[in-house]
Amino acid sequence: MPDRPEIVCICGSTRFVDEMRAVNRDLTFAGVIVVAPGEADELITDEQKTALDALHLRKIDLADRVLVVNPGGYIGESTSREIAYAHATGKPISFPDPV
Repeated sequence: MPDRPEIVCICGSTRFVDEMRAVNRDLTFAGVIVVAPGEADELITDEQKTALDALHLRKIDLADRVLVVNPGGYIGESTSREIAYAHATGKPISFPDPV
């Protein structure tokens, strides 16, 4: 038995916020610690986006693995960057939908 629950970082396009929330809920109820992208209800500045993107890479650092929420196989520019970062740091990456 591990000393702590698994930590999973969710990555994906903000257009899939509902799907990411569902995955977050399901993993949480399965006993997983979930680290998810930050959410904003309004448009954010380029500076804020840059800060959130950098923060999300630190979230990947904390995780045991990365789960990419990609309905229809869609992966955008930011998510591609996060996948490349996770790969470069040796994090296992999984995709619910084929890419």
